[in-house]
Amino acid sequence: MDIVFVGAGLANCLMAARLAAQRPGLHMLLLEAGESVGGNHSWSCHDSDLTAAQRAFLAPFQSYRWAGHGVHFPAFSRNLTGGYATISSERMAEVMNERLCAAIRTNARVAHVAADHVVLEGGERITARAVVDGRGPVASRHLDLGYQTFLGQELRLSRPHGLTRPVIMDARVEQLGGYRFVYVLPLDDDTLLVEDTYYADGPDLPADALRGRISAYAAAQGWAVDYVVREEDGILPIALGGDIDAFLAETPLGVAPAGLRAGLFHPTTGYSLPDAMALADKVSALADLSGPALAAAVRAHAAAAWNGRGFFRLLNRMLFRAADPERRYAILQRFYGLSEDLIARFYADRLTLADKARILSGRPPVSVFRALSCLVETKAAPGSP
Repeated sequence: MDIVFVGAGLANCLMAARLAAQRPGLHMLLLEAGESVGGNHSWSCHDSDLTAAQRAFLAPFQSYRWAGHGVHFPAFSRNLTGGYATISSERMAEVMNERLCAAIRTNARVAHVAADHVVLEGGERITARAVVDGRGPVASRHLDLGYQTFLGQELRLSRPHGLTRPVIMDARVEQLGGYRFVYVLPLDDDTLLVEDTYYADGPDLPADALRGRISAYAAAQGWAVDYVVREEDGILPIALGGDIDAFLAETPLGVAPAGLRAGLFHPTTGYSLPDAMALADKVSALADLSGPALAAAVRAHAAAAWNGRGFFRLLNRMLFRAADPERRYAILQRFYGLSEDLIARFYADRLTLADKARILSGRPPVSVFRALSCLVETKAAPGSP
């Protein structure tokens, strides 16, 4: 076996699909602990987050596309023109099974990973020239994190909802323990994905309470819910600080981490699709896909991405530690009053020095003294030795 991918989530699926398209002679195996590729998730991004070539590659995976999106805050509402797209785990599974069915094993729980082999829970050993571990985030004392927690419900309505574009932030809702907003995707005329989302200090996910808030939000919009098609939830990391080299060293030597396990996500928004696509491009261009070379290249890529994103982590520390929880929305409200081009560059991680100065200029919606205390980056989780 040339490459074994542990976990068939977003990052590993895109990497395997990219390699299969460019190097059809590779022998690959994707091991998924669950019953299906992709799990139960939705992954979204703005068109401007990707290159034209990346958008073309991802087009078959996309379940939904819209010509724009909107935001709502207590002080204003705004429509933005940038395109927006979503990949559902169901569509991910369909495409991966069409392209790599023989290379996918589901219900395959991995007990041990090493540079040249993995061991399944039943004891089966699978050897490979390279191993990629993309099983999602792990707790680490080397990362200082906040959290984006959410519960989403796909709602089937008894009459059309009337939305023509996503609402990626509706912060007019009650602010509870952190920055809270509702995220809405119109999947068809009578179906919506509604997520109740929090930028919270801890990883708590009170599911019953969130279900009740989604129901109340739908009622307030005048949506008549017939039934809930499905649910999804998530606890995503929001990076405040950390030691990326020490974090990456927690992955066994010679194993290439991927996705959230490599710290590859937008530090502020939590979006992971653009990073997963960038990693797939990086790996597919490598001349040497042996285990040591692949692991070294992926870790270098992850470290470079992290080291280039210190500005975002500074903003996150101000959001989480300089703003009172019930006033965190004011930071995002101010940000969404900036130019649409700057907002697009923010999501795409392509901020200029002028953009950074513009974001920080003017009277901040937080205590200046508390903001100053956030300037030095933390290197470990609070309370770590």
